[in-house]
Amino acid sequence: MQQYWEDFTEGHVATCGRYVVGREEIVAFAREYDPAPIHLDDSAAEATRLGGISASGWHLCCIFMRLAADGFLTNADCLGSPGLDEVRFLRPVHPGAVLSLRRRVLETRSSKSRPELGLVKFRFELIDAGAEVMADLVGTVMFGRRNPGFRLL
Repeated sequence: MQQYWEDFTEGHVATCGRYVVGREEIVAFAREYDPAPIHLDDSAAEATRLGGISASGWHLCCIFMRLAADGFLTNADCLGSPGLDEVRFLRPVHPGAVLSLRRRVLETRSSKSRPELGLVKFRFELIDAGAEVMADLVGTVMFGRRNPGFRLL
């Protein structure tokens, strides 16, 4: 069932997805994009306050996007995003962590310049199996409107 802007209401909370973070994935991502020792080397990572190898924050952003796409964006008239307002990495994500995405609608508004779309501001949280928030993102997504109406010339 396709979702449109009208289907998102302020205060609504939903959780979706299940993503198991693997050690090899953490290391492969780090080698390619974020080669810090805390993402690549067990000994170096264990000597830090993180307590062991952990996923890069940028890797977590990619996992967030996968969960959002699979969980609701591909079943919606999603028109992209003007960007994120906040991105916070709150706890280290170690190999074997099982993550889900929780989303809360913070506000909705119709576009003044483009009546065919509306904007939804979300707080996204990557949560582990114990519902601890591992990463927190706030951003806006544009959605097509089911009934955009007409503009007078």
